[in-house]
Amino acid sequence: MSISLSSLILLPIWINMAQIQQGGPDEKEKTTALKDLLSRIDLDELMKKDEPPLDFPDTLEGFEYAFNEKGQLRHIKTGEPFVFNYREDLHRWNQKRYEALGEIITKYVYELLEKDCNLKKISIPVDATESEPKSFIYMSEDALTNPQKLMVLIHGSGVVRAGQWARRLIINEDLDSGTQIPFIKRAVDEGYGVIVLNPNENYIEVEKPKIHVQSSSDSSDEPAEKRERKDKVSKETKKRRDFYEKYRNPQREKEMMQLYIRENGSPEEHAIYVWDHFIAKSAAENVFFVAHSYGGLAFVELMIQREADVKNKVTAVALTDSVHNVWHQEAGKTIREWMRENCCNWVSSSEPLDTSVESMLPDCPRVSAACSL
Repeated sequence: MSISLSSLILLPIWINMAQIQQGGPDEKEKTTALKDLLSRIDLDELMKKDEPPLDFPDTLEGFEYAFNEKGQLRHIKTGEPFVFNYREDLHRWNQKRYEALGEIITKYVYELLEKDCNLKKISIPVDATESEPKSFIYMSEDALTNPQKLMVLIHGSGVVRAGQWARRLIINEDLDSGTQIPFIKRAVDEGYGVIVLNPNENYIEVEKPKIHVQSSSDSSDEPAEKRERKDKVSKETKKRRDFYEKYRNPQREKEMMQLYIRENGSPEEHAIYVWDHFIAKSAAENVFFVAHSYGGLAFVELMIQREADVKNKVTAVALTDSVHNVWHQEAGKTIREWMRENCCNWVSSSEPLDTSVESMLPDCPRVSAACSL
């Protein structure tokens, strides 16, 4: 008789259930708990083959991809677009590969901001010490000195960073669709200073320090024989847990902790910080914002916190699929009135461009972007 590996893995649980069921009524709760555990075990996940190493290239060339003259990501040898399902039935591995490629693309876009758009990388907080976590923004040479006009760009939430609108579009469409570069180049050509915010860069990740847990036997007054039995049970429990973990998560990843960046721990904090230390000090008579998705919410929060200053300096705001909500954010009547006059929200719609779209919120006009943003 052949015994499957899944049976061997689950055998201790089945034996335990059988023993419990032979007991009295008091054991029914334990039986129910074990049955619930069994029902939640994903055998397909448990029994999948060990993943290949989560060790990916750190360059586009290593991935055998490059951006062509149209800004499209293509395979160097086949000329084909990026393929997510590189390995069948290994969704987690494919996702990790996609994320690794995304990190490379983020650095690639940073390079384009500096080389193609001539923007400068500015570290924040401006008074950061050597050892504390830092973030950064990008600015044109004349961002603070241009006397006429300044363009400020804020992207949405998620994995995107400075200079990006949508990673998915960069990978699956092209650089013009997924990055802020066309906006930046046009703004510069038309005489604007430019500041590019980086609202999702809120913390750095470092590996958690390993904490040594002192064994209970070190400080216990229990008899030696009892301590030895407890230590044996503890070691067996850990051995079983590690065995199951091997199948649930074949490659244990390092445990990380987040160290937040001072005064930039959220997109809202970041927008206010950049306003106070850069935008408010700029010479521009007219400041214009372009804010996508959560960037719109961050702008409304900025208005709530710096209403008079924003009204005095900002001329117009272009929102794209903004997720702001003047009720939830408790924006006052004067802010809502100002938004009606100075803001416009282009939203996903199949209607012709600039067609009015109905809104339940009493703030800025909503019009069709004539596409899915």
